[in-house]
Amino acid sequence: RPPRSTLFPYTTLFRSKTYILKEGEKVDFLVDLGVMTKEGAIVRTRYDKFRQINRFLEFIEDILPKLDKNRENVIIDFGCGKSYLTFAMYYYLHELKEYDIRIIGLDLKKDVIRHCNELSEKYGYEKLRFLEGDIADYTGVNKVDMVVTLHACDTATDYALAKAVGWDAKVILSVPCCQHELNRQIKNEILEPILKYGLLKERMAALITDGLRAQYLEREGYEAQILEFIDMEHTPKNLLIRALHRKKPSAKKREKASKEVNAFCEQFGFAPTLWKLLQEEGGVNNE
Repeated sequence: RPPRSTLFPYTTLFRSKTYILKEGEKVDFLVDLGVMTKEGAIVRTRYDKFRQINRFLEFIEDILPKLDKNRENVIIDFGCGKSYLTFAMYYYLHELKEYDIRIIGLDLKKDVIRHCNELSEKYGYEKLRFLEGDIADYTGVNKVDMVVTLHACDTATDYALAKAVGWDAKVILSVPCCQHELNRQIKNEILEPILKYGLLKERMAALITDGLRAQYLEREGYEAQILEFIDMEHTPKNLLIRALHRKKPSAKKREKASKEVNAFCEQFGFAPTLWKLLQEEGGVNNE
């Protein structure tokens, strides 16, 4: 038998992870959304969703210093869908951390919006409301503190990011999905031997898309990071762009950033939607 000291590192593998929302502690919205039983146990087939929710709340925990506890904070969740994470965000920020927040969930599906509003009323979440609408056309607020966009398809993410920049949102949390736009545009003679493989072309275009999004946000005064949202074994759409508003770079730095990114895009024939939207909205100057 090996000595105890050589066994010790392996025992850590079996320690249960400490989650923000804990197993065994009933949370009403998780019960209604089919993640928990009425006794607080995690439904076996929904454990991945439970882990995803807790992982998302870890990102929320990290950005708490950017929210003002002395006033109402407005949060927009574009493409909220069934709103597992929207409810989790409200529950964590309002119920557990006692922040004054107003969350607006936006989606195109009428039945989903209706169901989410019914649940919100059931729990007494007075400042959590869901609206039917398109990201590109939404004008319901003038000032937003945080923008969340999770799995908004293709350029819907770009519209959400452009809106966030226009509002000077302090925090942006975005998990992009289905990055088709640059996949259709990408052309490069040097890379052509690789680009003929559809899967590699798709993945390369997706990574470049999100890298450019982060660069554009940095040019607009954000500190941007690209982080792993959830393990690849659960979903290939596992990258999260986290952007925290700092201050506008100098005109010289903005011009330098524009030239570098534009030169890169010219090499591949890219015309990203986010860049066009920022120019149209006056968020950037075409320097």
